[in-house]
Order: sequence, then C-alpha cells, then structure tokens
Amino acid sequence: MASRHRRIETAQAKERRHERQHWAEPGGTHDRLVGLLARALPMAVGVLAALMVITPLSPRGEVSFLLDRNKVAIIEERLRVDNALYRGADDQGRPFSLTAGEAVQRSSSEGIVRMNDLVARLLLDDGPARLSAEAGQYDIDEEVVSIIGPMRMLAADGYRMLARDVSVDLANKQLVGAGGVDGAIPAGTFRADRLTADLSARTITLTGNARLRMVPGELRMP
Repeated sequence: MASRHRRIETAQAKERRHERQHWAEPGGTHDRLVGLLARALPMAVGVLAALMVITPLSPRGEVSFLLDRNKVAIIEERLRVDNALYRGADDQGRPFSLTAGEAVQRSSSEGIVRMNDLVARLLLDDGPARLSAEAGQYDIDEEVVSIIGPMRMLAADGYRMLARDVSVDLANKQLVGAGGVDGAIPAGTFRADRLTADLSARTITLTGNARLRMVPGELRMP
C-alpha cells in the first residue's frame, strides 16, 4: 500500500504565495499598474496629436486591456513582470499597445514601479505612430510618471518629436518636459527649452528660447 506524504509548506514558500496572490488580487499592484497605463497612454497621445496639429484623442474615453505576461517572478521580495504586453483601444476604437521589457516593484512599502524598454504603438487618423523610452518609473502614491532619458515619437508623414526629462502628473493632468523638446511636422519645425501641457484643456506651452519655423502653404488643418 502506497504511503501518503503530506506536503509541508515552508514559511518562505507561504510568503511567496501570499505575495503572488496580492499581486493578482483586485486592487493590487497589477491592477494599479494597468490603471496607470489606461489613463496615461490616451492622455499622452492627445498631447502629441495636438502638438502635431491633428485631431487629439480623448483622455476621457474608456480603455480596455488585454494583458499578456510571459513571466511573473518573485526574486528577493521583488515583484517583476518580464516582457509585458498591454493592448487597448481608445473611445473611437483605434488600437494601441504598450510593451515593457521589464516592470518591477521592489517592495510594497516603496510604492515605485520601475519600467524598462517602453514602446507604445498607436494607430492615429493619419497612420501609425511609435513612442519609445529607455526607462520610466511610476510613483503610486503621488500618481506621477517620470520618464528617464529622452522620449521619442515618430509618426506617419514626417511627424517626430524628442522630449527630455518628461513627467506626467496623473492627478492634475499635467505633462512637463523640463529638459527641452524639439520636433518636426510637415508644416515646419519647433524647439524649446521646456514643454508644458494641460491634458484636460489640451493646451501646450513652449517656453525658453522657443522657436517655430513654418513652411508657407504646408499647414494642414484637421
């Protein structure tokens, strides 16, 4: 007669199981991270679209997400998502996606989610657009997203933008590019030392050595 062996769960294994449950439970870290993406991506797209003189996306629309996680691991009390893929659609049904090579929250007490290799792909009215950043972090308590290094945007028909030291205040719906911004649209080029955007009012302010060079006859109205 085969003997039955009772499985003994170590304290470490029990702690890891509880942390996995906390990560996946409603209102947990995973839900808050997805909520961040649902709010930040459409608002960022609206700012870029307004800057490029095309119809902006509404940041007030509902966004649905499909999460594809290739790997979730707990290493030394850190929660990590590798090769995360987020898919969504804006209120007009236009798809977008965000990939992150890695998203890590080192501890629940720290309240910071660090993300690397960020790439957002968006389908705008005039064609596809791509936003990329090497790294960023989300302060859960302050609801502020900070991009580390430059944020690049490339879109159809020659639209491009490079902004540095970008931060997004989700609570106040404010975007600031404190390290300078430069870019181009079919109608010309622009640059400034600082970019400030009100995501609710959809207004953009370029300050500090602001330069805007327009090509006559090239401006296209939406």
